[in-house]
Amino acid sequence: MDLIKDLQERGLIQDIMPGTQEQLNKEMTSGYVGFDPTADSLHVGNLVPITLLMRLQRAGHKPYALVGGATGMIGDPSGKSAERNLLDKEVLNKNVAAIHRQLQKFLDFSTDKPNGAVMLNNYDWFKDFSFLDFIRDVGKHITISYMMSKESVQKRLETGLSFTEFTYQLIQGYDYYHLNKQYNIQLQMGGADQWGNIVTGTELIRRKGGSEAFAATCPLITKADGSKFGKSESGNVWLDPEKTSPYQFYQFWLKLPDADAERMTFTFSFRTVEEIKALIAEHQQAPHLRKLQKALAEELTILVHSEDDLKSAQTASDILFGQSTVDALRSLSERQLLDAMEGVPQVVTTKETLAGEGADFLGFLADNKVFPSKGEARKMVQAGGVSINKEKVTAIDHKLTVAQLLNDKYLLIQKGKSNYTLAIFN
Repeated sequence: MDLIKDLQERGLIQDIMPGTQEQLNKEMTSGYVGFDPTADSLHVGNLVPITLLMRLQRAGHKPYALVGGATGMIGDPSGKSAERNLLDKEVLNKNVAAIHRQLQKFLDFSTDKPNGAVMLNNYDWFKDFSFLDFIRDVGKHITISYMMSKESVQKRLETGLSFTEFTYQLIQGYDYYHLNKQYNIQLQMGGADQWGNIVTGTELIRRKGGSEAFAATCPLITKADGSKFGKSESGNVWLDPEKTSPYQFYQFWLKLPDADAERMTFTFSFRTVEEIKALIAEHQQAPHLRKLQKALAEELTILVHSEDDLKSAQTASDILFGQSTVDALRSLSERQLLDAMEGVPQVVTTKETLAGEGADFLGFLADNKVFPSKGEARKMVQAGGVSINKEKVTAIDHKLTVAQLLNDKYLLIQKGKSNYTLAIFN
């Protein structure tokens, strides 16, 4: 497989060093991508470098994931408008361990395979590297004018760039030199904003002596309107299910506009380019069916989570946006139900209101402002426009009882086609 050709057809090559394609086509090559441990979970933006490593491994090459336990203490100025807060060792170690666990889901770390993935932490070779040794053995090989010419530096000169951040490219450059020397890693990949840091590494390898070194970057992933990709209304879309549930993750991809869905399918899907083009053509015949978004949402939810998580997410989606039954609703766990109901208006009361023969439904709707008045609620019920737990309420004297509660605590009240309220009984 010609990996570079495939990446180019997907629009995933921005800059590439001459000879990179020839090297990958010649023999199994070790390549790496760096991950910044600024949080205890990777997010959708990190899926790009993750899938680059996956594609590298699937093409028969050996992937290395480098977690920046050392560089995380400094902060990369690339793409930043201000210096970030520095993290302490305890937090960094926690984040590094979490990232390691997550990467094991995407890469084959089998030690008995020639191209089994390896994870490294640059803190391991920087922790005993003194400042004097570093500026003597590394700093003397790279000139100030060379460092100043980098776009990541130029953009920050107006707002202010500390010496700490200024040295970042030397440290990342030394990473590549160390990996090249110790592990014969000959390729570094990353986002387009990393090109300056990456080529500093190849320059250091050239000046200090080492094997051949190559580089390739992919475009920064943005939405069609140019805004940052990977955020939802509630913030970052995380790969950790405790931070972004599988349902929310599934919905993120399902809600992509058509233009974004096309680009993101080429970026993230492991379908062949020909299969993606056929899928896009099929989608364009009936865009309202959102076949492209559904296919991408299904593939990535299974990749990041599991098939069971996908089924749960689809069940929850059907409850809110499609046809479903009370049995399907009752099959959801409390967490799945609350994930599906995120953003839905809520009313909170006590189970005591359901004591005895139960609570008057129309009174409950009016008292909790689901309807402006009991009369308005009565009209809607008589018109067949009100449901409890996906079952229509036909009697104006209906009583709410404990037996109706989902997970012994919740009622899903629906008025009209898609206007929901979640009642919580504590």
